[in-house]
Amino acid sequence: MAQGFRPVTYAMRGFLAPWACALLCACAFVLPASPAAALDLVLPVPRATVYPGNVITEDMLVDRAFRGSDYTGPGYVATRESIVGKVARQTLLPNTPIALGGIRDPFTVQQGQPTVVIFQSGGLVISGTATSLQSGSAGQVISLRNVDSGMTIRGIVQPNGTVRVGMP
Repeated sequence: MAQGFRPVTYAMRGFLAPWACALLCACAFVLPASPAAALDLVLPVPRATVYPGNVITEDMLVDRAFRGSDYTGPGYVATRESIVGKVARQTLLPNTPIALGGIRDPFTVQQGQPTVVIFQSGGLVISGTATSLQSGSAGQVISLRNVDSGMTIRGIVQPNGTVRVGMP
């Protein structure tokens, strides 16, 4: 045992315990609660399990309040408008916040379907038909097979369902 220190006895612990308890209780009443803990964040969550590939509709969702700063970041869907009409990319569990990575836009072009391919350069416009080798949403680059020549080409899916090929 070090010189100058004496061991803590049961009597000392018994003497300090009521004072420590009183001090903690006083701090709880005097210190204000943090404002972030008092706020509830309302997020749309699935009412039932949503499986990958299912289109999310309004009746599949319910609003639920969450407390704390875990769900306030940009990683979760915040409004119903931003999720209705999207497709589940992964299984979405009931009463659980929906991660932005768990949903995607519906495919504009489906794999294996004939698609109109457009090449445009100045006033020249050439269109043809190709079979999509991949599904894709507007803005994505996908591969297609030209029906006439059998060549594989790549193009950007347009919002109207066509695919633009060549230089922009």
